[in-house]
Amino acid sequence: MLTRISIRDVVLIERLDLDLHRGLTVLTGETGAGKSILLDSLGLALGERSASGLVRAGAEQASVTACFEPLPSHPLHALLSEQGIEHETGEAVVLRRVVTRDGRSRAYVNDQPVGIALLRRVGTLLVEIQGQHEQMGLADQATHLDLLDAFGVPPALRQTVRTRHGAWVSARTLLAEARARVEDAAREEDWLRQSVQDLTSLNPQPDEEAQLAGTRQSLQQGERRAEAIAAALPERTPRDRRNAGPGAALRAASRALQRLLPATAGGDDAAEPTGPDTPAGRAQAALDALDHAEAALSDAEGLLSRLAADQDGDPRLLEQTEERLFALRGSARKHGVAVVELPALLAGLRGRLEALDSGQARIGALEEAVRAARGAFEADCAALSAARATAARRLETAVMAELRPLRLERARFLVSLEPLPSDSWTARGTEQASFLIAANPGQPAGPLARVASGGELSRLMLALKVVLAGRSAIPTLVFDEVDSGVGGATAASIGERLARVADEVQVLVVTHSPQVAARGDHHLRIAKRVRSERTETLASPLDGTERREEIARMLAGETITEAARAAADSLLGLHG
Repeated sequence: MLTRISIRDVVLIERLDLDLHRGLTVLTGETGAGKSILLDSLGLALGERSASGLVRAGAEQASVTACFEPLPSHPLHALLSEQGIEHETGEAVVLRRVVTRDGRSRAYVNDQPVGIALLRRVGTLLVEIQGQHEQMGLADQATHLDLLDAFGVPPALRQTVRTRHGAWVSARTLLAEARARVEDAAREEDWLRQSVQDLTSLNPQPDEEAQLAGTRQSLQQGERRAEAIAAALPERTPRDRRNAGPGAALRAASRALQRLLPATAGGDDAAEPTGPDTPAGRAQAALDALDHAEAALSDAEGLLSRLAADQDGDPRLLEQTEERLFALRGSARKHGVAVVELPALLAGLRGRLEALDSGQARIGALEEAVRAARGAFEADCAALSAARATAARRLETAVMAELRPLRLERARFLVSLEPLPSDSWTARGTEQASFLIAANPGQPAGPLARVASGGELSRLMLALKVVLAGRSAIPTLVFDEVDSGVGGATAASIGERLARVADEVQVLVVTHSPQVAARGDHHLRIAKRVRSERTETLASPLDGTERREEIARMLAGETITEAARAAADSLLGLHG
């Protein structure tokens, strides 16, 4: 419900803060006091059209803030979550609108900037205004079907229709997707078959590229080793018959050095001196070095031979590996995917071919499923339509019973159920509902807002609200001069019905009728005063004596008599 409204610099209102409560709140005051300004301000906060003329003279901007406390189950919470607006279920929702002197407007929900369209959506979930010149809520035909259903159609039947509609929509979606796949596949059949054939021949395997790349790198390294060994091996032997290899050269050098060594003891020649620094000693050292070199060379030749033996393998393996790797990468480039995605691509293309080959049979099955789902939906919609027809007659009877006390005894209220074309069927069924009124005998029934006058329409809306009380999610109703042009017993009937509606939802009513004012649970008086040569509008809560005086004024006019006070006491006592 609406708990507080704060108005700043709107027309004649400089500063106004009102706390509002459950039940029926009546707003009274002399004509021109500013009651319409108060309602215009509320409409501004709800997203209605703004104008620079709303800004009070001398102010730069006008602002209105409205605070609401919706129930945890209220659909507003889902809308705020959908729009990403921060809020906690159970906490207040605050709407704010600012209008500058140049006519520009800004809107906020819980202090977050929003568009005017969203503010209006939020507002329509929170407040319904029924006025002399503007109707919201019940005058909107889009709400009539849901209100009729809430009045008299079993919820289980409505849920069954929603479920059937969902199944039908799902079946149609599957059929459309299958047809699209078949059509796509048919347009590309030749390319599909060639691609599947090529990829099947290629037979790409998961992670094959990484494995081949590793094998290729290993084989390339082995090939470089083999080339180095092959270059080293010929150096062990003579390149031609005229040149000795390194082993023969070392042996020849050793034989030559042997002649430099001293003769053995007992020989004919005199013994030469020996020692490391003598020629014989140095020859011996060189000879020893040659012996070591010959042994090292022999070891190196053995190692080279074994290394060469280790490199033996299939010389085409590297070529085959590279051919396979290049084939995979070429196919991936052709299809615009990574090599690792080729197996999945092949599976997908095969699936598309299978859809082409078996698609017609599947489409036939899906078409039958769609027909069955539609048949089930239509059957339940027929039951729903019958229930709605019964509810419509009951609603007509209930509303007609409320019209006579509201001085609408000559009016006829009708509920029209019109079938919709099949392409407009929804989860709510196959028809639309319209509330119609014939204000006078012989007059054709027409839409509420077009046929009835302002006062008639407001009273008709009240009758509907009485019958439909508690069946709408909107927690606050505003009636602007619903009692215009009536008095006496009719005004009393209006007050009694407003009080009945207020048992279910919060009701605010602008009234000139003392019979209606006396019914209020809360009373606000709207008045003007002049201060510092400026006129301003004020709103004051009334209680006790002040309320008695206000109702007496409404009864007697400018001069309040004791008789008027006594009549006010009677009205207040009657409904107190």
